[in-house]
Amino acid sequence: MTGGAGFIGSHLVDFLLTHGHDVVVLDDLSTGSRTNLVSALRDPRMRFIHGSVLDDRALRTAMAGRDTVFHLAALVGARVVGVDPVRAIHVNITGTERVLAAALEQGCRFLFASGGEVYGRCDGEALRENDDRLLGSAQEGRWCTAASKGLGEYLVTRYAREYGMPAVIVRLFDVTGPRQSADQGHVVPTFVEQALHGRPLTVHGDGSQTRCFCSVREVVAALLALIEQPLAYGRAVNIGATRPVSIRDLAVRVRDLTGSTSPIVSIDHRVARGPHYDLTRHRTPDTTLAAALIDWRATVDVDTIITEMIADYSTPASLFPLLDGDVTV
Repeated sequence: MTGGAGFIGSHLVDFLLTHGHDVVVLDDLSTGSRTNLVSALRDPRMRFIHGSVLDDRALRTAMAGRDTVFHLAALVGARVVGVDPVRAIHVNITGTERVLAAALEQGCRFLFASGGEVYGRCDGEALRENDDRLLGSAQEGRWCTAASKGLGEYLVTRYAREYGMPAVIVRLFDVTGPRQSADQGHVVPTFVEQALHGRPLTVHGDGSQTRCFCSVREVVAALLALIEQPLAYGRAVNIGATRPVSIRDLAVRVRDLTGSTSPIVSIDHRVARGPHYDLTRHRTPDTTLAAALIDWRATVDVDTIITEMIADYSTPASLFPLLDGDVTV
């Protein structure tokens, strides 16, 4: 698994270990954290390799003897991509191609984590997998993730069709839950952190823009089901919740559930993200295909997710040194 020390990856690692699988994680810790793997690294079936998806030697080491690759490593998030968009493009495209090539050589099944961002500024009706994409100017870094993930999807599709690789693309929509960091600009952990520290909850724009927040626990279940479903191979599948929540309503819910007295303040999204930032007002997935392929639909409500995140912030994991079995490549 690439990116296994990240938010989603670490939950997937825990699930796999709980169900008796051996797991090798390759992660350069550029956005992931070893604290996400506190429990996993104590399991003898878990091996951690500190390395990059751009390093062919690290990839060969990580995949030796494996039968399945979950490719979650990427540079995403407005803050991370905004700092170094060139590196994000390199990791998201070149890194994906190298992981694909190594997986093909090993004869592995392959799951690629893409995202709802690939649809671009498409607003309105629920987004279906075969819908057109609408991106803004190529001169604006706002669309770096959408463009690079889209090219990653194209690579996976070509490997599936031309080489017969059993590979599936999963487009994840606003996944959230425990371990998600506010450092990458994600809205739910940002609001939770602000509320718990008594700081103003900062809503970009008027807060009427909507998103559909999905529990990471339900997403992990979908990833495992899709990699086991041959009918999903060669396809892109939306995974996400389908009940929109406005960002202002989200802020109110977080404040109420934390018992905070923090004010909710609005700031111009161009001030927060830059003068040329293009705000996507609504993003809702159509998950009909996921329901048909794996009988999956999101059921965990937003208040439950927020409550879990509040509890997670109250019990922070401690830092720890490298454990036996860790490898640096």
